[in-house]
Amino acid sequence: MILRVIVDETVHELRVPDGLATQAADFFEQLDRDMDRGWQMGRFWVESPERMQRCQIVADKLLTALENHNQRLGTLMAGYLLARLPGLESVEPDVQGEIQNTRFTITAPQVASAAPLPAASAQVAREVEAAPAGLSKLEAMERAGREVSPVFRVGRGWRFSILDPERGDWIDAPLAASEQEAARLRQAAVKTRYEALLGVH
Repeated sequence: MILRVIVDETVHELRVPDGLATQAADFFEQLDRDMDRGWQMGRFWVESPERMQRCQIVADKLLTALENHNQRLGTLMAGYLLARLPGLESVEPDVQGEIQNTRFTITAPQVASAAPLPAASAQVAREVEAAPAGLSKLEAMERAGREVSPVFRVGRGWRFSILDPERGDWIDAPLAASEQEAARLRQAAVKTRYEALLGVH
């Protein structure tokens, strides 16, 4: 497998052995345990990073490995990303220290048959119907931000993921044609999630 890492318009192609995900499973799990304790992502402390945020954190470690010419560590970080983001083609780490701005390009078969944008709002509404209430406004805002992932690139489109509280896994929102449109839909999703957590109807 090959992962393209784009740093200041320079493309690095990292070759990751096919069996690395299995061989390094313990190492990847240790990475996850470290991130379970929370992480400083740029200017913000994230208490419980979700899947996409964890990949952004690891992409920052990958950038450091490339800068230090640490090929072994770089390959391990690339292996983690490929294992956690199926279909990942390239990553563009943020070089200014704002980890949350790191971008991924993911190839997915559903790109050509993406649902129309209005369906995104309907899906968001369905995902938050059964959300628990009783939190303070600050707790609800922090939790809503954690349970709706940052916007990320998928092929030629953009999307975000929403945590399904009942199943405990992530549901991908329909693709948006532009990053701006995906960000607008994500903002609406966070707002809806926030209101659901507060029990606002």
